[in-house]
Amino acid sequence: MHRTLIAFAATALIASPALADRGPSQDEAAKIAASLTAAGFKSWNKIEFSGSVWKVDDARSIEGKTYDLQLSPSDFGIIRKDGD
Repeated sequence: MHRTLIAFAATALIASPALADRGPSQDEAAKIAASLTAAGFKSWNKIEFSGSVWKVDDARSIEGKTYDLQLSPSDFGIIRKDGD
């Protein structure tokens, strides 16, 4: 019985994801979209909260340039912009 509990606990720890990245809620997505649009972006791909920032992949500016962005978790402002 004791071995069964230990095996179950070990399996649960292995199977449990660490604090996984997550996508935005509907409200967060709307705020992110408003921020990106105001900053001159017309489209973007994946958005996820990772670590302590929002990460936006392949944000395309009105001029056609593509960037990976990091946004502030509090006001969704751009805090980092890396060209692809």
